[in-house]
Amino acid sequence: MSSWKTSLLCTAFEPRQFPPEGFPEIAIAGRSNVGKSSLLNALIGQKTAHVSSKPGKTRSINFFRVETEIPFHLVDLPGYGFASRSKTEQEVWKRLIERYLVNRESLALIVHLVDFRHGLLKNDRELQDWVSSMEIPMLTVFTKIDKIARGKRKGELVKYVKSGLKSIDMPILTSAEDKTGIDELRGFFGSYLAEWKDIVEMQGGNEDGF
Repeated sequence: MSSWKTSLLCTAFEPRQFPPEGFPEIAIAGRSNVGKSSLLNALIGQKTAHVSSKPGKTRSINFFRVETEIPFHLVDLPGYGFASRSKTEQEVWKRLIERYLVNRESLALIVHLVDFRHGLLKNDRELQDWVSSMEIPMLTVFTKIDKIARGKRKGELVKYVKSGLKSIDMPILTSAEDKTGIDELRGFFGSYLAEWKDIVEMQGGNEDGF
């Protein structure tokens, strides 16, 4: 699959800085240090998202414009669960993310990144329950699968699925290191957005991006 043509649309530290709605949006969420920036760069095909050795560095919501058959915005949400940040900072981030998730009508899908080595931790399950309560479609995507031997991956995936994770489809296994699952995830986005577009049109929606 060819690389996407992508550009940084805007960086928002507060809701008034969010870009106008219109194009469908796919938001990427995950714990700090789950490999979110590395996965974004692998999807985009260039080093657009900053990768830091310090977990919890991203404090803003970053919107990327992606030019594909169905143009969309890829939205990088701040990582959660990094304890060394002050409670004040954590509350600011929580409010920012909440304002986005609750009020963003263009939000088509949340991609929940989970470290394949650890599975869903307490904060991950809290996020899944919260997103599910808002009835926002969510796909679980596992990261860093290169850290697990190939022969053990299927068994680990089955175990995680049986543990009750929430996902609109079978979770996708990815590695930003060796690019496993990257084309599969891109393909899923294309198919999902095509279906989403059809549903919006049947409901009489008027999305500016279409």
